[in-house]
Amino acid sequence: MLVLASQSASRKAMLEAAGVEFEPCPAHVDERAIEAALGDVSPDTVALALAEAKAVAVSRERAGRLVLGSDSLVEVEGQRFDKPASRDNAAEHLRFFSGRTMRLHSAAALARGGVVVWRHHAVAELAVRPLSEAFIASYLAAEWPAVAGCVGVFRIEGLGVQLFESIAGDNFTVLGMPLLAVLGALREQGELAA
Repeated sequence: MLVLASQSASRKAMLEAAGVEFEPCPAHVDERAIEAALGDVSPDTVALALAEAKAVAVSRERAGRLVLGSDSLVEVEGQRFDKPASRDNAAEHLRFFSGRTMRLHSAAALARGGVVVWRHHAVAELAVRPLSEAFIASYLAAEWPAVAGCVGVFRIEGLGVQLFESIAGDNFTVLGMPLLAVLGALREQGELAA
């Protein structure tokens, strides 16, 4: 059975809906330390490195088991954004995103025995509409703290959809994991019927 190295409700829901049996086992890695060690690299490199680190860390604990790690990050005009540190920080993020295009990078990696056996990266582009201060305040009043753990400060399956004018890219990538590629890799690894 697959091990999911994540606490993400969205990733769990995607796998459950796709009929994938898995056991959740959150990875305990220092994401900021990994990012700092990478230095000035592209967002896709960061997302992949974090997904791999999570998969590898848990796969060392779960001998012989296939482990799925995943990570997402947001880039707007060359600036990377992680999960907001506070409600005020979330409001700052939303002000910066207003009227700009958000690039959401979602990566996934599979590891077994501490070795990465597969990795994939996908990007979705989300055009954020101009956001008024009144909207930001009412949005956070309704969505905080649920969006505290979300890069981009939104849940697309909830009120977060109101942030956008248009979205280019698949829905699974927006939800935080390139699911179709993951399912293909699970079939290749013998975890799902081909």
